[in-house]
Amino acid sequence: GGTFLSKPKREVTCFRTLTTSTDNKDIIAALQTLHSYLDEGPDTHFTRSLQFLVSNIQADWLHGLTAAQRTELWDGLFLKGPPEQALLVLMEGIGEPSTNLDHLVSITERFLQTGRLAELLWSYCQGAGPSDSPQLRETLLGRIVALPDLTANRLHPNNKPLFLPQQYYPLLATEMLTALERTCQALKDGTDCSLTFVAQTLGKVCIQGHSGQVLAVMAPRLSVCTCSDMVWQRVCWKLLENVPQRWLESVLTGLVQAVSGPDALGRIIGNLVLKNRKAQYVITHKLLLLQYKYETQVLRIILGYLSTDRERRPLLIQVLRTVSQAWANPSAVKHTPIEQQLYVSKALLLSVSLLKDSELQELRSDLLQCMLGGMQSHLDSSVVRIRHMGMVVGECLSSRMDISGTKLKFEYDQDEETQELLSLMTPSTGDEAEAEPVIGYVFFTSLQLQQDLGGFDDELTPYDMSGDQEISKASPPRYLRDCLETLISSEDSVRVELSLRVAEGLVRKNVFAAREISVQLAKVLLHMEDKYSIKGFLSLRQATMVAVTVTDCIPVTQYLTTEFYSLNYSLRQRLDILEVLAMAAQELSKPITEKRDPSVGIVASTDLTPYPGDNPVHWRQEVEKRIQSKTKRLRKGATQPPAKATPNRYAPVAGHFFFPLLRNYDKPQVTFDLLGSDQLVLGRLIHTLGLLMHLAVNAPVAAQMGRALLDFVWAVRYHADQMVRRGVLFAVCSVFLSINSQNLLVELSDQLFETRTWLADVAEGDPDADCRNLAVQSLVLLDKSLKKQLQDQQALGLES
Repeated sequence: GGTFLSKPKREVTCFRTLTTSTDNKDIIAALQTLHSYLDEGPDTHFTRSLQFLVSNIQADWLHGLTAAQRTELWDGLFLKGPPEQALLVLMEGIGEPSTNLDHLVSITERFLQTGRLAELLWSYCQGAGPSDSPQLRETLLGRIVALPDLTANRLHPNNKPLFLPQQYYPLLATEMLTALERTCQALKDGTDCSLTFVAQTLGKVCIQGHSGQVLAVMAPRLSVCTCSDMVWQRVCWKLLENVPQRWLESVLTGLVQAVSGPDALGRIIGNLVLKNRKAQYVITHKLLLLQYKYETQVLRIILGYLSTDRERRPLLIQVLRTVSQAWANPSAVKHTPIEQQLYVSKALLLSVSLLKDSELQELRSDLLQCMLGGMQSHLDSSVVRIRHMGMVVGECLSSRMDISGTKLKFEYDQDEETQELLSLMTPSTGDEAEAEPVIGYVFFTSLQLQQDLGGFDDELTPYDMSGDQEISKASPPRYLRDCLETLISSEDSVRVELSLRVAEGLVRKNVFAAREISVQLAKVLLHMEDKYSIKGFLSLRQATMVAVTVTDCIPVTQYLTTEFYSLNYSLRQRLDILEVLAMAAQELSKPITEKRDPSVGIVASTDLTPYPGDNPVHWRQEVEKRIQSKTKRLRKGATQPPAKATPNRYAPVAGHFFFPLLRNYDKPQVTFDLLGSDQLVLGRLIHTLGLLMHLAVNAPVAAQMGRALLDFVWAVRYHADQMVRRGVLFAVCSVFLSINSQNLLVELSDQLFETRTWLADVAEGDPDADCRNLAVQSLVLLDKSLKKQLQDQQALGLES
């Protein structure tokens, strides 16, 4: 019956032991007790323990420990506990007068070398992060970012190399990348994360002038990671969105200088310029018109970034108008530095080179006014360089606009400056910096191989290239948005075909991206025509529509079911909608436990239930199989248990597929009369509804669906077209197969007996043999359900 002490009281006991005891065994036991508290989870009391150790760093009991004991028991508390508390105590200790500063410096070095900084950053990425106050978090942020300054002030001239800016800030960048990588993995595993603290760290380190050292490490890595991983892209976008406004300019300014090209910048910051006014101001105004110290490559990256995305292109037009006004301003020509005028001239030419022909026509009058007024202002200048700028820009603008087939041509001495201006009208392709090392490596390898072979390349046996095929210059898109853009706007048959062939795989592999553009992609595919005679066009288009419907069920089904009854659609398009809905429902109805290859979509369509008239024999086989599964047989020996209902993805969304298709069937339109002349579509619609009903077996909404379906088909049960009547009978079978006997009688009791009478009439008198057979099968199902319910009621009566 010992007394239980709370953790603070136990800590006080340990402190008293360490302060007063002279027994080495007691000292070790007390330190081991403090270590054991780490297993109970971190709390604010840990800081007090560390502060006690630092304040007793000169105590005799510490020097009485062996080196191994000191490393394990004393140093270990700083290297194993909560990293944010350890770093704060270490930096506080280094900043205070101490005769054993070397020991604290050594532990701080090990803290940085063993990845504890990454652990610190990651701890703040997990949910709400450590439970601390905003003031404490701000203090911690300052210690992390200013560590080189703090240590230099205290240790100069004996500072450690690891604490110098040229080593520390690349290390900090690496640790931030590690935290981001762990965040990506956590998100893929379904865990929520926060990037606020990492974003604050990045912003503060950039505003203090270290963006070059940090982003030189981070930008290439982020560029590579975002090439093929959408989660990495999302993490980067969220990171930039969370950078505080007062520090965002420093981050963006450093980033445009560190990335290899406009594509990399686009992958890292996404459409930040459209979401954040400060980012838009920095990118589209400040870096182009107010600051002019950057290299031409920075201008290429900024303007290329604005041009590479359809949503950002309006900003490119806005930039061109602003830059052209600045270039043509007579006051600016007279009073701004020549270097700034050269910078603006480069921005103007690069912007014009990125325009599409349609955009050029829209801006024709603005550019003409800019060219005439701006050239005059430049040519009137007494400075030769300014006059040459006006001549070159005038030549380039007139050449690009092709005014009446005439082009301006001036006489001037070409130098490096004018040659560079002229070269800007040839747009750069891709991120050149990323490609150069690969080209250099290939050249070196081939040269080295030739040297190793001793130059005897004429004796090598040539490959047989007679069966080789020419490789297409176009490559399939790797991103879903690029694929969609090609399908919308490209007139290149090869690119369209490549995009269509990879579209389904991109949808299934990039679920998050697919959900962002699901309805837009479905709309494009629904209206797409086979203009280029692509082999397998219909199956490729259909497979992609099925994939996007499965990926983002509710929005896409809402769109498709609404469009089914809309104006100005062909019968083929309406049939396409029904086929896609049916195939998507079948894929969703497969058990969740079944493992499927998400990249396989087209092949899976071969086992789909056919439409009425495609294969009536298959109908009878399917219905007979379901009837057999519902039939009880008395026999000797073991019996097989009935199949258990398994969860699937279709049951929760079955109503979204089903009920909208019943909405407007009785409202004839200009191009579509479902109950009139368009009996083919009516037959397919009824069969699709029957299939959707059939797949909803055991779904909570099945009974409601069954009642609605019987009401719908009742109006067309005597239709003149045999295909419609077959569809009606298939739908009735589906109702009986999908609803259990008890629910069937409870929910549909007022309709069953009238339905039975009609089925008996069809079984006897319908002129179509398939209709008669389906009616017989439906009667068998209905009678078995009625008989079973009667037996159950009798059994309950006997029990009572």
